[in-house]
Amino acid sequence: MQDKFISIIERFAEQRIVILGDAIADKFLHGSISRVSREAPVFILRHQQTETVPGGAANCAMNLVALGARVSLISVTGRDESGSELRAKLEGAGVDIAGVIVSDKVQTTTKVRILAGQSHSSKQQVIRIDYEGAPLSDEEVRSAILDRLEQALKDANACVISDYNYGVVDARAAELVRKIAGVPVLVDSRFRLSEFTGFTAATPNQEEVENLVGTEDLEAAAQELKKSLGHHALLVTRGNQGMTLLEGDAAPVHIRAVGAQQAVDVTGAGDTVIATFALALASGASFLDAARLANYAGGLVVMKRGTATVSATELEHAIRQD
Repeated sequence: MQDKFISIIERFAEQRIVILGDAIADKFLHGSISRVSREAPVFILRHQQTETVPGGAANCAMNLVALGARVSLISVTGRDESGSELRAKLEGAGVDIAGVIVSDKVQTTTKVRILAGQSHSSKQQVIRIDYEGAPLSDEEVRSAILDRLEQALKDANACVISDYNYGVVDARAAELVRKIAGVPVLVDSRFRLSEFTGFTAATPNQEEVENLVGTEDLEAAAQELKKSLGHHALLVTRGNQGMTLLEGDAAPVHIRAVGAQQAVDVTGAGDTVIATFALALASGASFLDAARLANYAGGLVVMKRGTATVSATELEHAIRQD
């Protein structure tokens, strides 16, 4: 089993993956608590540093690059500071951003996480501030997304739809992928998964499955959701309970969690899972082997703080050590 997994990982570098979705700027503001304010019963945070990292579909792209794949991102950012920082981080990591449209009619979605603590202690997130623009409605930007998506899909080995409901993925873009992508298409949609029918697979978490179907019987709910979506497979992430894979008409397969039972930070873990799952399928893995590799990657990334990635070397090491 180890040898089979390692051989799949060795093929990661041969794959080109297209990601369509909402690129988000994740900002982490670090500070130490110095004293209580005289103006109100609140702590005063002394700023130490602010870091911007790619989030959302951009985090999925960063994970794929870290795993060794060639990656093209189709998305939109504003002509603003957050957008500039986001694009610079992506380009610096090796992501092809030719498909990222820059528009002054759009505000880059930005999530600012405030992390606070004593001077010599670990910092904890105390609040998150989201900056969200108006819904994406500019027809020129929409047409540009479709044009660049069509070009990128011509030599792709897999496609990931990473929908955070900020407007990049609309019905026309989904239909274009459905029509011309002759490769595995994986879907991660936070709020609209039921709209993405007829693709290869999806990676919802357990809560999303139960909410969509309206029952707490996971296996029954997952079976019903898979059938309604018309997907070949459904990979349900379950936190420290691991994952459940449904494929075809076979009985559900439960995959135990690997690594520590207590996560350090689950921010962006879903992006790591779908990135690994998609890349493994593109590399010729079965659904079950791809799911097991994604399970290893998910177990690694939740032990890192912030929006993080997992490298092919880390993944291989984890497999050899398990």
